[in-house]
Amino acid sequence: MRIKTAGMFLMMCILSLLFINACKNPPVPKPRGYFRIDLPEHRYRLLDSIYPYAFEIPVYAKVSVDPNAGNEPYRINIDYPGYHGRLHLSYKKVNNDLAVFTEDAHELVMKHIPKASAIDEIRIDSDARRVHGLIYDIKGSGAASPYQFFVTDSTGHFLRGALYFSVLPNNDSLAPVIAFVKEDIQHMLETLRWK
Repeated sequence: MRIKTAGMFLMMCILSLLFINACKNPPVPKPRGYFRIDLPEHRYRLLDSIYPYAFEIPVYAKVSVDPNAGNEPYRINIDYPGYHGRLHLSYKKVNNDLAVFTEDAHELVMKHIPKASAIDEIRIDSDARRVHGLIYDIKGSGAASPYQFFVTDSTGHFLRGALYFSVLPNNDSLAPVIAFVKEDIQHMLETLRWK
């Protein structure tokens, strides 16, 4: 019995020394992880209907008339149901008031300044398609809308878009989805034509 107890005591001493030796460095916390998000392959279909514009939209997105459109009949939403995302599109007919529309679009982007760490402006210029405008890439984990844009032909058409997610703003965890939808918006703008 004494041999068993002495052997146990010796094993406990060795294990204690190993544990003490293993804890020389302070513990390092694991970084916070996010759930894996499966994204489909980019595929598009043409949205060409009663609207004064046409472009290609993703096949996995749904188009709906904006219930808050009021007297703006061409105001629509492009929904990403699997990701709780929505691209709001509002269209206005230009009648010597282009400066008012561009200033309104700029002011709506500037409302995100308190939560944004940076706002990158990307110029859009396609003389062949008569599409000119700006994309606002809004950086920052608390910004409500990470991507907004406006495009115009400078004489008759003005289209503004704003991407929102109906979840608490945390653009770090939404980063893969935001990048995915940005590609879709870029494709939409590259295929946009006025009617």
